[in-house]
Amino acid sequence: MSPATAPVVCAGTLLLDSLAVVDRLPGEDQRVQSTATALVAGGNAANSAVTIARLGVDVEFVGVVGDDLLGRTALAELEAEGVGTSGVHVDPGVQTSTSLVLVCTDTGTRTIVTRPAPPPPRLPTGHPWLHVDACGYLALQRAGGSASLVSLDDGNPVPGLDLRLVDLYVPTVATLAVRYPGLDALDAAARARADGAGTVVATAGAQGSFALSDTGTAFAPAAAVVPVSTLGAGDVFHGALLAALVLGHDHAGAVRFANVTAALSCLALDGHSGVPDRTTVEDHLAALPPGPADPVAAIRALHA
Repeated sequence: MSPATAPVVCAGTLLLDSLAVVDRLPGEDQRVQSTATALVAGGNAANSAVTIARLGVDVEFVGVVGDDLLGRTALAELEAEGVGTSGVHVDPGVQTSTSLVLVCTDTGTRTIVTRPAPPPPRLPTGHPWLHVDACGYLALQRAGGSASLVSLDDGNPVPGLDLRLVDLYVPTVATLAVRYPGLDALDAAARARADGAGTVVATAGAQGSFALSDTGTAFAPAAAVVPVSTLGAGDVFHGALLAALVLGHDHAGAVRFANVTAALSCLALDGHSGVPDRTTVEDHLAALPPGPADPVAAIRALHA
């Protein structure tokens, strides 16, 4: 793969996650024992890049790491997955970011404490798609936009967001409720489009996901799994959504493809090891129930 010809660039956070599995979250000044621990590469945009590579689509990652063991370890993991890293800036003046993650087996949820990474000093040009997380958006905002089609991860609300810079806006339904209080998910998505977003794809976990674009409205149910951990599932969804669009799916098909990919990733502890390949996703797509006869009603019923 030539870095200049990859159809997708993911820009933003690369870090190392320190994971611990617990049966309950500790309270203040309490201690719990962990049944398993792991140290793995993570970060929103980096997880999306790994997903895209696993699905057989060429991808580059752009971000900042320190000139330290953590940074070298994280970069090595990306390279082992087939993600291009020629655009990564190694800054000896920063320490590679890390996150502490508690995965609770009782609920299948995760609690994260993280130290943010600095934004990339520059963004590449000439790629069809640029996907950014909150960190990457700072670089996009500083550049005043991009000639590439821009996809934005708004799982956690991005401060100072200008949707006129975004072609594919991917929030959670909960984020839509924060940005547009008092509106249901469909009306909030319509408002996001009125504010400048091209297409809106919103996720609601086990309730499903939907797309709103110039071509219409589509709803996709979630794939039923018993999760081990939801760590990175949103990042996997974003990567799978972009991979599906690059592979030629329309928005309705891409949302179904992303739902299945994200659900299967929840069968592993971390945000990387459970990400399936394209053949596995396609095999499971046949088992995903068809969308509802009335997608509008299903979308309006989604809640944060």
